[in-house]
Amino acid sequence: MAPHSAAPRPRWFVAGDLNGFFGLVVDNLSILGFIAMALVGIFQFPAEVVFGRMFPGTAFGVLVGNLLYTLMARRLAARSGRDDVTAMPLGLDAPTSIGMALLVLGPAFAGFRQQGMEPHAAAMATWQLGMAALVIMGVLKLVLSFFGEAVTRALPRAALLGSIAGIALVLMGLLPLLEALRSPVAGFVTLGLLLYVLVAKGRLPVRAPGVLVAFVVGTALYYGLGLAGLGAPGFALPQWTPPQVVLPLPTLGFIDGLPAALDYLPLLLPFGLLMVVGGINVSESARAAGDDYRTRDILLVEAVATLVAGLCGGVAQTTPYIGQPAYKHMGARSGYTLLTGLFVGIGGMLGVISGLVQWLPLAVLAPIIVYVAIDITTQAFEATPKRHAAAMVLGFLPSVAYLLAIKAPGWIAPERLLELTTTLDGHGLPELAVIFALGNGFIITAMLWIAMLVAMIEQQPRRASALLLVAALLTLFGLIHSVDPRGGVYLPWTLQGLQRSISWQFAGAYVALAAVLALLGSFRPAGGKDARAEG
Repeated sequence: MAPHSAAPRPRWFVAGDLNGFFGLVVDNLSILGFIAMALVGIFQFPAEVVFGRMFPGTAFGVLVGNLLYTLMARRLAARSGRDDVTAMPLGLDAPTSIGMALLVLGPAFAGFRQQGMEPHAAAMATWQLGMAALVIMGVLKLVLSFFGEAVTRALPRAALLGSIAGIALVLMGLLPLLEALRSPVAGFVTLGLLLYVLVAKGRLPVRAPGVLVAFVVGTALYYGLGLAGLGAPGFALPQWTPPQVVLPLPTLGFIDGLPAALDYLPLLLPFGLLMVVGGINVSESARAAGDDYRTRDILLVEAVATLVAGLCGGVAQTTPYIGQPAYKHMGARSGYTLLTGLFVGIGGMLGVISGLVQWLPLAVLAPIIVYVAIDITTQAFEATPKRHAAAMVLGFLPSVAYLLAIKAPGWIAPERLLELTTTLDGHGLPELAVIFALGNGFIITAMLWIAMLVAMIEQQPRRASALLLVAALLTLFGLIHSVDPRGGVYLPWTLQGLQRSISWQFAGAYVALAAVLALLGSFRPAGGKDARAEG
């Protein structure tokens, strides 16, 4: 018998890696753009600190994480003898990065200014606080990474994929779409071109990566129409902050920021926990797409990249992106994460990333996230049993509540917002307070709701009852349905008044349904078979 020939070494680059590279770079640039817009535009944060201190270390974390994921993909390809393995994409997490800017860094800067600090000193103190916050979240993720595989075994695939599909459809789909349509011509044309080349698999008349062509056309339309006076109202050329070369060397500056960061601990712990849950889910998403990465390894890389970023001056945590199947459909393999890591990391040191963030319009950056959202939601339904579809749709609803909660402060005056969340009208809890409570911890809520309904569908009411009791326990401590408007955790006996009532009402609801399902489980016919139709 002839000996088996050795499996060919996987190629470093394939044509689809270019599309994947542009898509992943744009994902990261769009989030950096949101951070800069929030800090500089809303809180009047000194731009030179954002671009010269915060961004280089943040970008370096992206470099480290993507290099490690590239090596993992090449090892998986060599071990399996396959040449179609796609690396796990890593970048900055959108919800918590924006949350860091709006709920931690911005308010901290305002607080330092109120203490009498001049702007630059307040910005430097805030930077150190941000570094400390990232180190705290990195340590938490490092510890929790060893429990990820147990969660994967305990929950059905629908719970893991459905929860991120809700995020994709509601947050990654709608929010970037709204941003794109603030400049409708440039944004919609960019989105249409991306859908043409990535979903419809249409061919362009030029030999260039379709994603790059879409961005070039969109950017040209944005600036061309704007300069001609035909763009969306309010067009203005961005204010230019000169780039500077910064080496993101490790520093102990985070130690100075620890005392202030501890005040935000109730918010930082859920931020870190949500990323661990997200990492578990994306590992299952990649597995459903054919790439069987070990969940623990995915989470460990995420934790290490976050820690490195914090130690080197970063302020936004890295996470494996939930669009791995989308990049696979682009034809990307392992070269795209290598290119992205090098471009973002080195570009962050040289000031290139800061320049791009200032000049590339969000209306053109946002559509790639919309495409990824469409692909993720599609995969969630394709990779799970048809009979579990209703459970996944149920899991979308907490994401809708979170969307309303993060938009409410921009729509409603602060004093009116407080009134709407505390005024009783004789018809139960205040509606807006319910929206905030349902949205806080929405990823974990979605997983538990989906898993509960899947257990019902599979004729396992006692398992569903147990999941509801877990939800009740998490509710009492604010890990889900937090009554802190920012989503912080707390001890249940510290709550007072309406907040205490909301927390106990939500927990009581879970306990009541758990009791009903346990009772129904006890009345099941002995030896009864599952009579449901196969989907």
